[in-house]
Amino acid sequence: MSATITQGFLDHKIFSIVSEVAAEKGVRAFVIGGYVRDCFLGRPSKDIDIVVEGSGIELAEAVGERVRSNVSVFRNFGTAMLRYHGIEVEFVGARKESYRRESRKPIVEDGTLEDDQLRRDFTINAMAFSLQKEDFGALVDPFGGIRDLASGIIRTPLDPDTTYSDDPLRMVRAIRFATKLTTDEQAFTIVPESLESIRRNRSRMEILSKERIVEELNKILVTPKPSIGFRLLDETGLLEYILPQLEKLKGVETVEGKGHKENFSHTLEVLDNVAAAEIQAIAEGRLKDYIFEDGEEVEKVRTAPNVWLRWAALLHDIAKPATKRYDPALGWTFHGHEVVGARWIPKIFQSMKMPLNEKMKYVQKLVGLHLRPIALVTEEVTDSAVRRLLFDAGNDIDDLMLLCNADITSKNPRKVARLHANFELVKAKLVEVEAKDAIRNFKNPITGDYVMELFGIEPCNTIGILKEAVKNAILDGEIENTFEAADAYMRRHAASLGLYPVSKS
Repeated sequence: MSATITQGFLDHKIFSIVSEVAAEKGVRAFVIGGYVRDCFLGRPSKDIDIVVEGSGIELAEAVGERVRSNVSVFRNFGTAMLRYHGIEVEFVGARKESYRRESRKPIVEDGTLEDDQLRRDFTINAMAFSLQKEDFGALVDPFGGIRDLASGIIRTPLDPDTTYSDDPLRMVRAIRFATKLTTDEQAFTIVPESLESIRRNRSRMEILSKERIVEELNKILVTPKPSIGFRLLDETGLLEYILPQLEKLKGVETVEGKGHKENFSHTLEVLDNVAAAEIQAIAEGRLKDYIFEDGEEVEKVRTAPNVWLRWAALLHDIAKPATKRYDPALGWTFHGHEVVGARWIPKIFQSMKMPLNEKMKYVQKLVGLHLRPIALVTEEVTDSAVRRLLFDAGNDIDDLMLLCNADITSKNPRKVARLHANFELVKAKLVEVEAKDAIRNFKNPITGDYVMELFGIEPCNTIGILKEAVKNAILDGEIENTFEAADAYMRRHAASLGLYPVSKS
């Protein structure tokens, strides 16, 4: 199937340059994949893939010389990349692939455009635009990708068993595209035979590296409605291979006619709530990120979703099955699930080969604290409780509040409305206390060096005791957050321990 397009998808100068250079070198070049798909969807794209019937690296180097741009060459993959006027262009030679069952790494040979399109994952990603002078802009679409795109269908060019068995990561990619491309106006669905094939081939997930799986999960998580992806992962049986702890949230147990909340559905509802709230907050410029540059902490307005906030939402109730208890007087309880969940986070991150640095600690913090603001909603909001929340959350307080607000779910709309209204009071109290007491980035006015010099002592447990007493006095509102108030309090506390300043001769 071939058709000429007139919508101006190839107006950018780089396309005519590639066309001219390819003609000079006697090779055929095509734009292929995501850029073509996104053109028809009306989505902006700054990543362009060029497939060449010949050497992609040689064409890239020739184009780079023409536009005076550095070319990054990846010979192991047979690809090269350059940047031109804010656009990233990647070149690869057309190829055909075959696979061994025990590996997802293909045996690659030189091929034609048709060979290259056959190896593509989905019909909507196999469409190409010709860059040849004689039919510049022609759509080359042998598998009906344009029809599938219009119908909202995810379908493989080849038999799905072949596509998914050869490279099982494509099973997760199918789910990722169904999630990413779905909008309020049009849902994208995986065709039934493809879904059945994913179920049949799910054990092939065992040959994939955790890093590649997490890369796809992260892309699902930052979509506007990530629950679509996780429901499909569950429906196809992939979830048990990827995150079995999440699967254990499923189901409702009933005792004496009392059942608890279905925690899997609740988790996905919270995840979608977080996504919607974060997208709105980003649009309004209300979220900040704090990064270190040249050894100093710098505040920046968030411009893209924070995938680690989405992970916190996904894992916030992960320990509920382990802490579930039935009390005849209270019904179902999950006491301490936030503490147990926070303790599990490093193990989950380690098992999935995710970073064990500050990103993991951020998720761990939000999971561990996610009930604290809710407790403030249902109880009297004291300055002391707010100070301690600000102290424990630090710069992550806004994300924590966003998560906790998203966690307010109930089938009773009056209850939800009441809790949300109370939550606004907590947010106002946070602003008030922060402005007055500057607790968010609390630094103890009393240092260990000062205590040692004042009392003439060597490093010992007493120093920690005095500093902790000062910190608690400030957080409890007994004294102001100033050096003068802290010093006077510390001296009184030290005297109760039989410790007095040394006189200086």
